[in-house]
Amino acid sequence: MKLVRILFLFTIILNSCKEGPDLTRTLPPTINKDVKLNYAKGFRIEISDHSKTIEITSAWPEAEQKFTYLLLTKEQASKITYNKDDYDAVIVTPITKTVVTSTTHIPALELLGVEQTLVGFPGSDYISSEKTRKLIDNGKVRELGKNEGINTEVLLELNPDVVIGFGVDGVNKTFETIKKARIPVIYNGDWVESSALAKAEWIKFFGVLFNKEKEADSIFNTIEKEYLAAKEIAKQAKTQPTILSGAMHKDVWYLPNGSSPEAQFLKDANVNYLWSETTGNGSLALSFEAVLDKAKDADLWLSPSYYSSFEQLEQTNALYSNFEAFKKRNIYTFSNTTGKTGGVLYYELGTARPDLVLKDLIKICHPELLENYTPYFFKRLK
Repeated sequence: MKLVRILFLFTIILNSCKEGPDLTRTLPPTINKDVKLNYAKGFRIEISDHSKTIEITSAWPEAEQKFTYLLLTKEQASKITYNKDDYDAVIVTPITKTVVTSTTHIPALELLGVEQTLVGFPGSDYISSEKTRKLIDNGKVRELGKNEGINTEVLLELNPDVVIGFGVDGVNKTFETIKKARIPVIYNGDWVESSALAKAEWIKFFGVLFNKEKEADSIFNTIEKEYLAAKEIAKQAKTQPTILSGAMHKDVWYLPNGSSPEAQFLKDANVNYLWSETTGNGSLALSFEAVLDKAKDADLWLSPSYYSSFEQLEQTNALYSNFEAFKKRNIYTFSNTTGKTGGVLYYELGTARPDLVLKDLIKICHPELLENYTPYFFKRLK
């Protein structure tokens, strides 16, 4: 009789533990914490013991739409349920195959040691890094065409765990096609940030994707420390050379406005950028006469668009020779620092390593400082 009673109680307990057909598991209650961001404004990361969430608040300039992404491990994904309508994509980690769409994404993969996950890229000739170029040359990374028209057939064949893209002024139609194939697409808005360190801090975005939050935090802290140390060194300069930037496109001279990240570099390098007092979004668009009037006697001319030589500059527009910086050969460019297939290294690594950019400018503008430093991106125009 006692044995029957025990079996009866065991049956009740067993039945009470079974989930009914209509019972839905949900994300368990927990305490969430935000990853600390010191500069970046375009995203936020929330981490709990059962999931991670990335929210992109500025995927492109003046974006009104926000994007929310849920990250789960395979174990978490098998145990909990969620409302898919609450997220723009759900990404299951660890990520073993990824596609990125901007060269600015390449350094983050390499700094975190996950470049081997890259399986496809649109316009791979633009990639300069020797490490990733080796992967391309060995057939590990497929060519996906142009970013504006990614070869979706090849991408779907690759079937990556995630596609990291960017939007210029709205949702990319190609990305919508990829999402319909149930491949997660996540927007990266590093280029929208208003300061160099804010852009560099997006390595934390990649850190959470690849479960390398601590590594990403350490890498950024080192970059920040180097940048701020260089900024302090620049303050020791006894003179402030006057700076001209940009060049003509058709009949318009485009150069950075005073509130841009490019102008912030010049400010931190302790120089006199002649348009430092201007503000606004995008570049300044001025006439040749207006630029000549203000910058004819400028000490240095930095980043003269894509021009790679004095001869090319003069052949394009003989009026460039009116500037003292041209006459004295004081023009510096990053366009001549390229990878073996012609990709400009600055466009790839400059966003991730603003400390190197600042040191380059300090070395050029204040040669007496950073005596043992060799510029990484900028070189005197040929």
